[in-house]
Amino acid sequence: MKIKSVNLETVIGVTSKIPENTLPEFAFAGKSNVGKSSLINAIMNRKSFARVSAQPGKTQTINFYNINEELYLVDLPGYGYAKVSMETKEKWGKMVEKYLHKSQMLKAVFLLIDIRHEPSANDVDMYHWILSNGFEPIVICTKSDKISRGAADKQLKIIRTKLKTVPGTKLIPFSALNKNGLEDVYALMDSLIEECKDGQNLQS
Repeated sequence: MKIKSVNLETVIGVTSKIPENTLPEFAFAGKSNVGKSSLINAIMNRKSFARVSAQPGKTQTINFYNINEELYLVDLPGYGYAKVSMETKEKWGKMVEKYLHKSQMLKAVFLLIDIRHEPSANDVDMYHWILSNGFEPIVICTKSDKISRGAADKQLKIIRTKLKTVPGTKLIPFSALNKNGLEDVYALMDSLIEECKDGQNLQS
């Protein structure tokens, strides 16, 4: 995938209407501080287009980035930050659930988990919540440069076991520092985009 253009096209809040896009959408979910903005910036080949919030848990919107006029990267609010009120967490949950239910172009949901740690209860809940909404999460294991190859292999097994992943779930180790895993993400997105095009050709 060659990035030619990037545009933050739509930002929606709790009461906003879900945009009726006509291009494939790829959503990104994960805890605050897991490296979501860093992954999105790496995919977009931009250093700081997707802003990293100075205050974890502050982002309360869903951001739609138009890439090459071909697809959208959809940045979902981070979850699991302790200082956020329960009321705010519930609002975020309803907003994300509305998006998962109403988007007609959502093709995949990437769930980010820090490879160095065992998935939290929130991570496990999010994985199975995404499944219950009809999507099979693609798990991106961030910060892979922080541990050795052997430790990474061990952690991948722990993550898969803790999440109780369904057969076929993809786990992709990723490093925003050295971009390891980025080509795997690109290849996966490219294949999903081709599937969308093939589906449209069959309908036309």
